[in-house]
Amino acid sequence: MRSRARLRPLLAALFLGGVIPAVAAPLQLAPFKDELFAYPAGSTSRDGGAETDVAYSELRDINGRDEIPERRVKLAYVDAAPLGRQVERVVETPAGPLKTMQVGETARPSATVLFIHGRNGDRRLGMYDRTFGGNFNRLKNLMARAGGLYVTADAGQFAEGDRARVAALIEQLADKPGRPPLVLACASMGGEFCWDLLARPETAGRIAGIVMLSANNLPAKVAAMRRAAGARRIPLLLAHGTRDKVFSWEAAHALYEDLRGASYPVRFVSMTDGNHGTPLRMLDWRLSLNWLFAAAG
Repeated sequence: MRSRARLRPLLAALFLGGVIPAVAAPLQLAPFKDELFAYPAGSTSRDGGAETDVAYSELRDINGRDEIPERRVKLAYVDAAPLGRQVERVVETPAGPLKTMQVGETARPSATVLFIHGRNGDRRLGMYDRTFGGNFNRLKNLMARAGGLYVTADAGQFAEGDRARVAALIEQLADKPGRPPLVLACASMGGEFCWDLLARPETAGRIAGIVMLSANNLPAKVAAMRRAAGARRIPLLLAHGTRDKVFSWEAAHALYEDLRGASYPVRFVSMTDGNHGTPLRMLDWRLSLNWLFAAAG
């Protein structure tokens, strides 16, 4: 009883006296080559910054940026520093081994980004340094410099076994010490694969933010994610080219408008005159991830 009596004044001093345990602020990535990767002049925004129209120009953003168009970006866009901490890692899961590539802080990351490729891709696509305008190299640098982790994984044929293995990887990544926020970024057909993963409550519960790049965002699958997430609203960023001939820009934008009308935390990045692969080259990863981290709290 005496020890409890001594404790009461201390608690009063801490909480009534204004000394309250600090709550960690959301991670915010520091600038890195922003002058090269920020959205070009002429880009506009609306809806209080929720929708961005990127003034994409193939002549400037491919021919002017690459040494060999669509194959090798100029060296100014690349920094090799993270490559010393880039590893191939086979992750053991209950559904079998899963091939991954990882770069950055693997033991106790400040945050994690997991990228899932589209059809005919594999874990290597999201690790290319000199294709896609150097944008994946920038993502590596942004995460590594912030003490974070960037991971790519083989999604195989997008079959049930592939989903089970990636779901197990998500569990391992999200449950690292400190429970770092985990952003799931998915491209093209990988988007449907990811929506199916997010329909699982155990997976949705571990995801802090979602990026869909040129993906097929079927409203029914988005609704399934929302049911799986329960009371949580997982921030979502959609990026799409207006001339995408694989999955329509109109459908992606309609989803954005529906979600925004429901006060859901969503952003839409539209690549004017961009095609199916343009978001992989043009998305501003620092701007996008900083919004997701802040929106996730």
